[in-house]
Amino acid sequence: MSYCLNPACPHPENPDEVDLCQTCGTPLLLIDRYRILRALGQGGFGVTFLAEDVSLPGSPKCVIKQLRPAATAPHAFEMARNLFQREAKTLGKIGNHPQIPQLLNFFERTKEFYLVQEFVDGQTLKGEVKKNGPYSEASVRQFLSEALPLLQYVHANKVIHRDIKPDNLIRRAQDKRLVLIDFGAVKDQVQTGPSSDQTALTAVSVGTPGYAPPEQLSLRPVYASDIYALGATCIYLLTGRSPKDLDYHPTTGEMMWQKYVHISAHLANVLKKMLEIAVKNRYQRSEDILRALDLEPYLEDLAQSMASPVSNEPTRPSAGNNFGGAPVSNSTSRLAQSIRARRRPELSSGFNHSGQLANSAGSAGRSVSGGKIKAGGAMPWLKGPEVQTYYAKGRRDFAAHNISRGELPNSNLSGCIFRESKLDKVNLQGSDLTEANFAKASLLEANLRGAQLSRAYFHTANLAKADLRKADLSYANFTNANLSGTNFCGANLTGAKIEEEQLAIAKTNWMTIMPSGKRGFM
Repeated sequence: MSYCLNPACPHPENPDEVDLCQTCGTPLLLIDRYRILRALGQGGFGVTFLAEDVSLPGSPKCVIKQLRPAATAPHAFEMARNLFQREAKTLGKIGNHPQIPQLLNFFERTKEFYLVQEFVDGQTLKGEVKKNGPYSEASVRQFLSEALPLLQYVHANKVIHRDIKPDNLIRRAQDKRLVLIDFGAVKDQVQTGPSSDQTALTAVSVGTPGYAPPEQLSLRPVYASDIYALGATCIYLLTGRSPKDLDYHPTTGEMMWQKYVHISAHLANVLKKMLEIAVKNRYQRSEDILRALDLEPYLEDLAQSMASPVSNEPTRPSAGNNFGGAPVSNSTSRLAQSIRARRRPELSSGFNHSGQLANSAGSAGRSVSGGKIKAGGAMPWLKGPEVQTYYAKGRRDFAAHNISRGELPNSNLSGCIFRESKLDKVNLQGSDLTEANFAKASLLEANLRGAQLSRAYFHTANLAKADLRKADLSYANFTNANLSGTNFCGANLTGAKIEEEQLAIAKTNWMTIMPSGKRGFM
């Protein structure tokens, strides 16, 4: 089907074989190149269409945004043209990022402006929530680990997105990566204020109610305005409710979301600061949030995602493992080291027998007796049945515990945090560990045969001689993990973040599905 671009056409749908609209006679091939297939959406600045480029082999799909200036006065039209050209230049620059649709073309035709961008095949985060229900805490942390480096890239190019929301974040079907869309023309015009190089201003009020903070609606958005919108997006992911449908404090204007979510106090505090009404009290940079979440491994991904390096210092190599390696001198690693040196109380909390959270001053120098934390001793011990009991009562954080030789076959432990835990020779055969966090954990000779480990996080973990035969490891992250002798025979490693050097010292066979999606040896 071909779609007519004439906004006044009462019946825009046409058969593929015709060149002119059968209703109004408008040519259906835009600049003799783009055939419009259907309308995707409409906003205050124009209409977005799905199209195909018939000038290229295979007629690949693309997205075309048609912008129609509302004003007809000559000076208004010329202003719209200048903004359009400047915005196209900005989109061309930031579109070099693999998680932002690439600008393919832009042109003017009959006093209308057109932007042609890469088509992203996938589902929006709003669609994911409608289909699968609200996210878990682990899923929101994973979302932030992907979204924050992307947001930092946008801000580093002196652009404020100003419309971050679940509708504008797509999970690309091809590789499951998060893609930020809708950098529409005019509304993303950014100027740098004379008083500060860190402040961006705009003369156009743009945003979605519930996601746009007060300063943005007052025509003075800053980079932290996008951080507010990202926090509001997290609330939607956790609750399935639009922020505008929640209650707001009658005096402060703050969103009252806490009663709708069941998350750790640590994540709640981070979201609260992202959603501060006063800009000065809000996080100012993506790095600040990653540091607050204790996600320092992602800071390396953040640095790698930047189009321009933030410093002239060398970056840390990602291949191989870093056990006992030489110290790294770049700024990202120094930041990570400072985070590791800081042990926050809320990250080392324990549970008593009733499953209630028992605060501690830190995991160091404490031990567990019968599931209760007491002073003195080494890393707290937990037996397999205790882990299952606590999980059933809502606990997900088992960081810095010793669960070695624990018997946990066929357990549901999805979304659990085993960061820096000792899991040597643990039996997790057939267990559901989807999105589990094993960063810096020891899994020496662990039995994970047939386990569900999709999107699990093994950054700098020790998986030497671990049994991962027939495990689902799709899109898992093995950055800097020790995989010496790890058995991946028959495992699914589709989309996994893993180096060839790591696989070379592991065991694979012809049944192993490699990161490329193909079976066979390396």
